[in-house]
Amino acid sequence: MKVLETTKAPGAIGPYSQGYEVNGFVFTSGQIPLDPQTGAIVGDTIEAQSEQALKNLQAVLEAGGAALSTVVKTTCFLSDMGNFAAFNAVYARFFTGDCPARSCVAVKTLPKTVLVEVEAIAET
Repeated sequence: MKVLETTKAPGAIGPYSQGYEVNGFVFTSGQIPLDPQTGAIVGDTIEAQSEQALKNLQAVLEAGGAALSTVVKTTCFLSDMGNFAAFNAVYARFFTGDCPARSCVAVKTLPKTVLVEVEAIAET
């Protein structure tokens, strides 16, 4: 079991790790749209925030020897299901071909009151 840590994604803002590599799989924590260098929220639209959250997710996956193309499952959290179509448009640019299994739910509030959070499980 290996703890994942990369400066290409934001550091944890609580008592958790960015992710773990375990027996050929990578399990990421939820990634929100923070700039990895400054910790500031990137963008104020669902499109901009989704893009940054997915870039952060990609960085954690790569730190564990995985890639977006090896993701088998994502869980996506939206602060407003009214953003579902716009989120999907951005998500589709990151996940092409055979897309991973996915759950997408609306939640009352996300950390730092961002609009989106995404976590993944991938094969290395």
